[in-house]
Amino acid sequence: MNDFLLDRTSIPGVVLAGGRSSRMGRDKATVLLNGRTLLERVVEQLEPQVNTLAVNADAAPQNCRHSFIPDIVPGKAGPMAGIHAAMAYGATLGGVTHVVTVSVDSPFFPGDLVDWLAAAIDAPDKIAIASSEGRSHPVFGLWPVVLADELASWIVTDEKRRVLDFLLRHDVTEVAFPLRPTRASLLDPFFNVNTPDDLAEAERWLKVLV
Repeated sequence: MNDFLLDRTSIPGVVLAGGRSSRMGRDKATVLLNGRTLLERVVEQLEPQVNTLAVNADAAPQNCRHSFIPDIVPGKAGPMAGIHAAMAYGATLGGVTHVVTVSVDSPFFPGDLVDWLAAAIDAPDKIAIASSEGRSHPVFGLWPVVLADELASWIVTDEKRRVLDFLLRHDVTEVAFPLRPTRASLLDPFFNVNTPDDLAEAERWLKVLV
């Protein structure tokens, strides 16, 4: 019988905000959605769910009161480099087995994300990632800090750096999240803002949230 119990009160959170933002044409963290930046909105959503919070980005965000953690693996190595930085950050805190990551471009993610992911963890090296409508969202995940060194090595040696390839090496549970009711229709809670058109759609969703 597995008697591992995740300490729900010790989970740190990291907002992944270090992407290239090539399709948006500017830093997505600073993009305004109804007068507030995406970073502000995501931080506000994650903060009540975690013990402490940090932002992974290329440079310290302006007017951000939380810790700033850059990628450790050089060369803009993609989202897994941000996840690695989050793991390494969690490992420095003491008494932490897992760290949760979220993406800065998804302002509608669930307010109970961490509770759902944490409920799926029954081993110190288990990974839990979010999914919706049959699609996985690995950047919304609960990651064991003990895998930090292995992930760093994988990033620099794996040519394709596909997230799925790393996940296949480990014990992973996908946690399915329901669509979010609105006054118009159902919203995928992991809707992400990649382009100006997506931003306009996010503005429309914001107006019909219940």
